[in-house]
Amino acid sequence: MPNPIRPTARGKFLFEGTKKLYVRGATYGAFRPDDQKREYRDLDQIDRDFRQMACAGFNAVRIPHTMPPRELLDIAGRHGLRVLVGLSAEQYAGYLADPAKAPDIDDIMRKAIRTCKGHPALLAYSLGNEIPASMARWLGRRKVERYLERLCKIVKEEDREGLVTYVNYPSTEYLQLPFLDFVSFNVYLESEERLRAYLARLQNLAGDRPLLMSEMGLDSMRNGEQGQARSLEWQVRTTFASGCCGAFVFAWTDEWYRGGADVDDWAFGLTDHQRRPKPALHALQRAFSEVPFPANRVWPKASVVVCVYNGEETIKDCCEGLARLEYPDYEVIVVDDGSTDRTAEIVEPYGFRLIRTTNRGLSHARNTGLDAATGEIIAYTDGDARPDSHWLMHLAAAFTSTAHVGIGGWNLAHAGDGWMADCVANAPGGPLHVLLTDTEAEHIPGCSMAFRRDALQAIDGFDPQFRTAGDDVDVCWRLQEQGGTLGFDAGAMVWHHHRDSVRTYWKQQQGYGQAEAMLERKWPEKYNVAGHVTWAGRLYGSGLALPIGRVSRIYQGIWGSAPFQRLDELEPRLIGVLPLMPEWYLVVAVLGGLSLLSLTWRPLMVVAPFFVWSLIAPIAQAVSSATRARFANPPVTRLGCWRRFAVVALLHLLQPLARLRGRLRHGLTLWPKRGTEAVAWPWPRRFPLLVSRWQAPEQRLQALKSTVEDAGVVVLHGGDYDGWDLEIRGGMFGSSRLLMAVEDSGSGTQVVRLRSWPRFSWVIGVVFGACVLLSLAAARDQAVVVSGVLTSIASLIGLLVLHDCGVATQIIQRGLELCELQKADAKAATAKAGKAKAGALAPKQGRA
Repeated sequence: MPNPIRPTARGKFLFEGTKKLYVRGATYGAFRPDDQKREYRDLDQIDRDFRQMACAGFNAVRIPHTMPPRELLDIAGRHGLRVLVGLSAEQYAGYLADPAKAPDIDDIMRKAIRTCKGHPALLAYSLGNEIPASMARWLGRRKVERYLERLCKIVKEEDREGLVTYVNYPSTEYLQLPFLDFVSFNVYLESEERLRAYLARLQNLAGDRPLLMSEMGLDSMRNGEQGQARSLEWQVRTTFASGCCGAFVFAWTDEWYRGGADVDDWAFGLTDHQRRPKPALHALQRAFSEVPFPANRVWPKASVVVCVYNGEETIKDCCEGLARLEYPDYEVIVVDDGSTDRTAEIVEPYGFRLIRTTNRGLSHARNTGLDAATGEIIAYTDGDARPDSHWLMHLAAAFTSTAHVGIGGWNLAHAGDGWMADCVANAPGGPLHVLLTDTEAEHIPGCSMAFRRDALQAIDGFDPQFRTAGDDVDVCWRLQEQGGTLGFDAGAMVWHHHRDSVRTYWKQQQGYGQAEAMLERKWPEKYNVAGHVTWAGRLYGSGLALPIGRVSRIYQGIWGSAPFQRLDELEPRLIGVLPLMPEWYLVVAVLGGLSLLSLTWRPLMVVAPFFVWSLIAPIAQAVSSATRARFANPPVTRLGCWRRFAVVALLHLLQPLARLRGRLRHGLTLWPKRGTEAVAWPWPRRFPLLVSRWQAPEQRLQALKSTVEDAGVVVLHGGDYDGWDLEIRGGMFGSSRLLMAVEDSGSGTQVVRLRSWPRFSWVIGVVFGACVLLSLAAARDQAVVVSGVLTSIASLIGLLVLHDCGVATQIIQRGLELCELQKADAKAATAKAGKAKAGALAPKQGRA
């Protein structure tokens, strides 16, 4: 057989051994069955068809609805074709609504699997093809998902090495099927722009798994054979350029049988009934021969910069990947940041440009690479990452088709690092990408990012204060601050070696905590009152810590009629997010102490349930997140499964503690200082009327905001539904809001009215009130120690609220004064310049 190696799914693509497998195929059937209900009966015709496919550059065939005979796979194997076989789960989905009448579906599936189990021509098993949206709506999402998961387990029991997918379509895209080896979709869109946009969405739904287009096509009867050819060519090219692992075109021939009759009012085939080629077949032959990008495409010169420090264990794998990049014009610059091991010795034989420096930190090394680079595009990866062969090509293609100043790609766990590294890859805190839309990013990971050289130089490169981490976040924010945008390409993929022990993971997370403290000092407006970064976009990647009690809903249109139905994740509630924060462990300590005091005053036992919940919440979150872990090398034994599950859950518990330690050690606390030590009385204030020249209200507010921000204070905008304009944070426990009203007073002047008032979180109010009430009750019962502790806590909370609100009030007052002083200074400077100009002109006029 020509295909002895069974395909595997690794990252965003399929592989035959170490060779990437791009699926280039066509659907085959359904055909009219014979008297014995055999659909694929004419083996001679099948042989002729498969030979014709192979000659046209196809390497795969999809059997959509019926398990084919093993003889069909034998024929496919002789012609070098892989077969995607369908198990037809959609035909039995109706029995989920009436299980009493259901046949033994599990037994039917097992018999079908055994028909082609282990065959060398087998590409994968498709559990089913398009369970109808109305049926999925009737049964409910969860029941359909459990049904498909049960069938997937049956496949794995019968054929452990077999790949499994399910052919979905836009009307049920909301199905959550994380157990599949790769994701397949039938998509028919006749607009290139819409197809590209929807492929980006599907790539995000697929996550770190391959995405296959299991059907795409166009009817030549209604669109003409030339129209079909043009459409299919750009559909296929767009599919592969978007990072998909393959595409099946519907269909090989116009001969098609469905619903008990021949279909003669459609002509989707690449050949007609007599197997005569249409123009579309020749167009696809061209497109398939140039996967993933056309050979005549013009590519900009690219420079790949690798920064490494003591990386002798992984740098060879990185260099091997860089040497095998499929890109016509690129250079590799390795910056050795003062390594004391064999790193430079390992790099030298590859012929890359090697720059050795003293140890100055990651940002310095990246800037050194930027200064030495000659390419239009500067791509960065790490010494412990191995880029995919088409990594650079996908990054460059995204630059040539968009105006983005930076492009990022997938960061995936390396499969050969052992089970502990596999667990760390599923732990929180790893390098992730954050997307604002399906194609625009807010942040891209440092091990897989690229920038336009002029854009990076315009902001003076990376900030040298970030020695080990945080530089990628900072550079993304600075580029966006200058008006640039960032993109993301799903086909740009690197394999990342993760930490392989709890100790090294702990150390890494402490370092990230330090980077958070540094970023918060530089970008306070990006962090909330508790010192946590507030991303505007959505995080993608492995190891995400999932909030408890996530709520989602399906957009399905009226009566379930929407052609594109999706699952919308609602914003998690505060109570579900709090246990994810590092400072939650401080809350646990306080509640634990109060629970101990209940031994001296029984009514304080009311705190015990909150203490128990504070302990259970992070554990429940860790367990819930661990159940969603997906391993590069799945464990074989049940004991191995439980061991990895336990380790991943443990890492979810340890990560916030490590981050907390790093944050506290480097100054990021719950009570950061904000701009001033002065405190004003925090009561509502009305500021004196201001009469001045006319100015747009938004300009006045922006001037005040800029003035306050220059003092290192965080200022928030009011939203579309808010009755305030600016909110100034005085600290975690309090802030102050400002409202402005403007009246035109004639002669180009305005009357400006301003008032402010303090505010604090309702959660703080509830805790303060509870402490006061419990303190009074304890005093009544003569529990002096308990009453004293609770009074102290309530007093501390009250003082912190007064202090933070007072600081915010003082900041507003000082900001308004500075704005007026700046205006007065500007007016005086203008007047002085006018007098000087007049004085300079007077002598000239006199001499004249």
